[in-house]
Amino acid sequence: MKLPNAKIELALAETGSTAIGVDEAGRGPLAGPVVAAAAWVNPDILEKEFEERALIRDSKTLSEKQREQIHDHISNSEKFEAGIGEVSHQMIDRLNILNATLLAMRLACEELIEKMALKKIIQKNEEVCVLIDGNKKIPKISHEQRMFAKGDLNIFSIATASIFAKVYRDSIMKGYHKEYPAYGFDRHKGYGTRYHFQQIQKNGPCDIHRKSFGPIKSY
Repeated sequence: MKLPNAKIELALAETGSTAIGVDEAGRGPLAGPVVAAAAWVNPDILEKEFEERALIRDSKTLSEKQREQIHDHISNSEKFEAGIGEVSHQMIDRLNILNATLLAMRLACEELIEKMALKKIIQKNEEVCVLIDGNKKIPKISHEQRMFAKGDLNIFSIATASIFAKVYRDSIMKGYHKEYPAYGFDRHKGYGTRYHFQQIQKNGPCDIHRKSFGPIKSY
């Protein structure tokens, strides 16, 4: 299996710039929030072999159990820092999913950069480069931004962010399953599976369904 590399992060570190990777989870589902994560990996470890290197890759290529185990491990490691941005289903309906996703990414970057500044990982005016999975720049971010198609497959810090984002959002949807057990959110996390559509047809949409999304509008 192809693993992401850290060539870009290391090249930026050589120029004195700090790289953070950004990815989202939950852009496609019919229900629940969209979540983004921004992740920093200590560049001092990236040229070396270390335990997490063979574990971290695009979250979509990992099982739920694998994601959770890796997430728990890196969440408690000083080698990694992460910020989370969450935008509700109401805001998705108000802004549209693209703008809501970009807002979540901005919130994630802001949280991460603030945490890194508090921990003295970066200085107040230090150069930061935001590496984004996708082809859209994040509005209202003053730092350099670079966009990458399939960044979660190829770039280490973006792959790391993909795990943080996916595990965080999945935990939200498991919580919603307790409120709305008829829909099976613990199984499909809000995506448009056959079972999910069957439950919508049977019960109608619930409060957390995205009312602006086509399959939900008809109800």
